[in-house]
Amino acid sequence: MSAIPDFTNDELDIIKQTVAERFGEPKDIELADTEMRLDKSITQLTNCPAVYWEARDCHFVIVKTGGKRYRNQFFYRGYQQYGTGIEEYDDIFNCTLTLLQVQADHESQEKDPTQ
Repeated sequence: MSAIPDFTNDELDIIKQTVAERFGEPKDIELADTEMRLDKSITQLTNCPAVYWEARDCHFVIVKTGGKRYRNQFFYRGYQQYGTGIEEYDDIFNCTLTLLQVQADHESQEKDPTQ
């Protein structure tokens, strides 16, 4: 059993609402578990709850790494993985919003590289 608590209903609602605002419609949010190295200096993996969704050929993941700690990333293919430049968040709204903003910027830049 993981020592890290699952996402609360409030956390899931914040994610769902923020994602729906970004894409103009609700997206199916899936609950998952993943193994993460929480400390770069230790090779031990820790089971962590995660949420996952897809939109516009992009995959999004938010991993809960502690009571109020979160990490995020988006990816298109296995070799096209992107983060926000912030290793860990202490607020689920900021984590979700920043992830969506960085992905939107990336999407715009891919469409028009002169931006």
